[in-house]
Amino acid sequence: MTKSFFIDQHGCAKNQVDAEIIAGQLIDAGFVKSSEPADADFIIVNSCGFIASAKKESIDAVYAAKKAYPGKKILLTGCLAERYPELIRDSMPEVDGIFGNGDLSKVADFVRRADGGNRPVEIYKQEGVCSGNRPELFSFKGSAFVKITEGCSNHCSFCAIPVIRGELRSRSADSIIGEIRSLIDKGVYEINLIGQDLAAYGTGSNDSPFGDGRTPLPFIDEFGRSAGTEEKSGLCRLLERISGIPGRFIVRLLYIHPDHFNKDIIPVIKNDSRICRYFDIPFQSGDDDVIRRMNRKGSAAAYSDLIKFIRKELDGCVIRTTFLTGFPGETDAAAENTLAFLRKIESDWSGCFSYSREEDTPAYSYKSRVSSKKADSRAAALESVQSEITERRLRRYIGTEAEALVEEIVQLPENAEDESEGLAIGRAWFQAPEVDGCIVIRYDRDNPQELNSVAEGCVVKVRILAVNGVDLDSVLIV
Repeated sequence: MTKSFFIDQHGCAKNQVDAEIIAGQLIDAGFVKSSEPADADFIIVNSCGFIASAKKESIDAVYAAKKAYPGKKILLTGCLAERYPELIRDSMPEVDGIFGNGDLSKVADFVRRADGGNRPVEIYKQEGVCSGNRPELFSFKGSAFVKITEGCSNHCSFCAIPVIRGELRSRSADSIIGEIRSLIDKGVYEINLIGQDLAAYGTGSNDSPFGDGRTPLPFIDEFGRSAGTEEKSGLCRLLERISGIPGRFIVRLLYIHPDHFNKDIIPVIKNDSRICRYFDIPFQSGDDDVIRRMNRKGSAAAYSDLIKFIRKELDGCVIRTTFLTGFPGETDAAAENTLAFLRKIESDWSGCFSYSREEDTPAYSYKSRVSSKKADSRAAALESVQSEITERRLRRYIGTEAEALVEEIVQLPENAEDESEGLAIGRAWFQAPEVDGCIVIRYDRDNPQELNSVAEGCVVKVRILAVNGVDLDSVLIV
């Protein structure tokens, strides 16, 4: 009898890619993917174990699944399973099997063992970068995440990623290029390159991801090059390879550590308009003392200069960043410095999170803790300032034309005043999936040409008319 599975996905884009690979492995092994948990034999909770709130969300998902479907097998995969396998085994009888995020190729055998009632616990060594068939993407149609590294060797003092996913590994360039070509052939327009730190691609191993025998470059100078050489960084070489792929698509870079931003990628981006002038650079703080306590090498002044450099070299570029409030030792003055830093760099987008005290990280034992109430208040202050900046910076797009990837067709209510106006939700190159604003696209449903050109996963041209908070209002151009 053919068995079916349902994946309840949690966590970041990297975890999403893992879930897509898990689904592909199970489908290739003869399992059937269900769109509803009620129709599945196995409910797989692909968990996040990064911070306290994410861990709670994943644990609550297990309890909810077992309560709603007591007769089904509930399997826990992902980062939470990787980080706490024994604890989960001993304290959560609701879980019928535990599988980490190491070797995803073993997941089908794991599910078969769980089906036999063995309650398996399988955690594999962190090595290589898992990839494989992804017959179904969990992103919006026309968009995909492509993982180019795994793990991280930066060891920021607050971060548990090295504990969960190990030290940095880089995926081979041939594998990445092959996957991107395959996605484009399947109609994917938006390729989002992800990794804990894209700047580190090609470092941290004795093997070149390009198969040319070259020793990957350490972070020596501000250009990511070895001292005394004109060698290119791994990310630069990868982008050059991607730039050689024919076709209509865009590439976005997500998560570049500010301490070793690859400045040699700038000419590649200038020469290929398909590589988005979009940079996600998580600064975390604008106070030098906090930055150092986070085990980072930069400073507020250096980070501000980096933004100036990027904007000077790439006119019209977009900057996204992240801030962490309430880090141990963050004083009121330090929080004000971060606010001042945000006002100075005027990032187009930013996310803000309160500090989560994580065991097995250096900061876990740091003194001078900040109350969660104060951390949340500081996060709210940053978010307020960012909202003002974002709305102001978005105004530069009013009156311009842009290509937008359609994510959703809005179903109008039956009593809509104007049944001829159609609405769709989309994003342009300057809006990353799930974290930035969107574009509302208005079109004429009575015009067959307009009606037929708007569909999920399609790319349409729009004229931007107005700013509405963090979103844009536009009209379709045909």
